[in-house]
Amino acid sequence: MINNIATKMERIEEIRTRVKLESHEVFNVHSTDIPGTYTGYDDSWNLDKFKKNFHVDMVRLTADEAEFDMIGIDASIANAVRRILLSEVPTMAVEKVFIYNNTTVMQDEALAHRLGLVPLKADPRMFEYRSKDQTEGTAEDTLEFELKIKCTRNPAAAKDATDPDELYLDHKVTTAMMKWVPIGNQAEMYQEADIGPVLKDILLTKMRPGQEVDIKMTAVKGLGQDHAKFSPVATASYRLLPEIILKKDFYDELAVKLQKCFSPGVIKLERTPEGRKKARVANARIDTCSREVLRHDDLKDFVSLNRVRDHFIFSVESTGALTPDILVSEALKVLMGKCQTFLQELEDTGT
Repeated sequence: MINNIATKMERIEEIRTRVKLESHEVFNVHSTDIPGTYTGYDDSWNLDKFKKNFHVDMVRLTADEAEFDMIGIDASIANAVRRILLSEVPTMAVEKVFIYNNTTVMQDEALAHRLGLVPLKADPRMFEYRSKDQTEGTAEDTLEFELKIKCTRNPAAAKDATDPDELYLDHKVTTAMMKWVPIGNQAEMYQEADIGPVLKDILLTKMRPGQEVDIKMTAVKGLGQDHAKFSPVATASYRLLPEIILKKDFYDELAVKLQKCFSPGVIKLERTPEGRKKARVANARIDTCSREVLRHDDLKDFVSLNRVRDHFIFSVESTGALTPDILVSEALKVLMGKCQTFLQELEDTGT
């Protein structure tokens, strides 16, 4: 009787905390930690309990990319952070393009579209949103750039030269040619190195001698939900932490076979004192959960593939305006603001 109860409790705990992968199905995908779902479990909301269980671990951080673990939350919160990163953290981007001259082979609208998608290095926290009825920009809400260049022949090119890079001067129009034009007191507020395209080698168009472009651009602060050019991240994704449980020991040929079923580095082979090869789970985190192991009859019954329900591995790649850690911080501020607004609405309606 006691063993049956213990087995039942283990099964319930597995349903509550693990997503289980089988050969053709994925089980326990829905959250079940709702008050009253299971007898003996207190799943009511408790702030102190949440604070104790929730934590964030930074795994890798560079100027452009971040990988971190968010542990102790529901999928709805993780997805809210991801969606806010994509669409509700503001950046600066080119909004209007004034083309005074464009004799290249690229159409005006195509060139304007490219310019709008160029990631700009400008801290959006230093600027205000520009009102819709505002026709002229100010130092507080607008950045101006100009692109004025003409292609000419290179007089120093060899007579038998065929390479366009040698034959022509300024035939590749890149973001390095975009010049920032300060408005008002912007030259005093910002350094020239702080404003401009994130990357200087983005190719915008190509020209031949006699062709030229003369363009003026204005950049404003905006959100990704209005246009993708304002999105501050190239990618923002999450996945559940993989868990691999070996129900028995695997040796020699079977151990090698098991290792080949997973991504490189997931399963390691060790030498036992007797000189045999023994498989062990070295790094389940990097597993892609391909379920290849479940195709083999001599392996599938002795390996359990799970994902930890409340352990989310986030990957964030910035477009360059702000570092990934600042972007995540700003996303959390937006989420907290939404929560405050919701609580205020409840209070105002007397709910």
